Amino acid sequence: MELLLIRHALPIRREVTEGAADPPLSSDGVRQAELLGEYLVSEHIDAVYASPLLRAVQTAEPLCRMNGCEMTLDAGLAEFDQHSSEYIPVEELKASGDPRLTEFLLGEGDGFDDREEFRERVMTSIARIIADHGGERVAAVCHGGVINSYAGDVLGLDVDGPGFFYPNYTSITRIAASRSGVRSIVTLNETAHLRNTGLPMGLFQHG
Repeated sequence: MELLLIRHALPIRREVTEGAADPPLSSDGVRQAELLGEYLVSEHIDAVYASPLLRAVQTAEPLCRMNGCEMTLDAGLAEFDQHSSEYIPVEELKASGDPRLTEFLLGEGDGFDDREEFRERVMTSIARIIADHGGERVAAVCHGGVINSYAGDVLGLDVDGPGFFYPNYTSITRIAASRSGVRSIVTLNETAHLRNTGLPMGLFQHG
């Protein structure tokens, strides 16, 4: 089967005094999500899974609408910062020289999940999705930490902190998973749908 691990689109900055921040998409993020759906409409998607966090759900909605799929929420795909009371895009942290950037890159911020527990639930959830969809193409809209954990495992990397690479917003990382248990990377950080759009892509690029 082919698994498409898709990072959510750009959310707004949100900081709250109680509960989890769980921000919605920004206006740029809404457009990114629409372009993602249009890009994948020519491919037959058999199922769409999404992290229950709002930024992932809203990213998955155009994909589901354009491909005629129902969305299945999977708590195992949630990011390690799901309980944090603040969400500040990494680009903003870097631009302002905010010291919280270092904490984020080390995965040590307040409200962050335990790294080993996070990795274990990601692996368990994705293994279940693969087992349930032999021979199919499945999209899983999730987060940078989730993508890094699983892709790093496929590559045999010991991922320390949130990851070994920076997934751009709405980027696609394709994993081929055989019935024999073999896993391989088909593409990493695929972003053709954002090229020449002028939209932000992530920490290092614009469309």
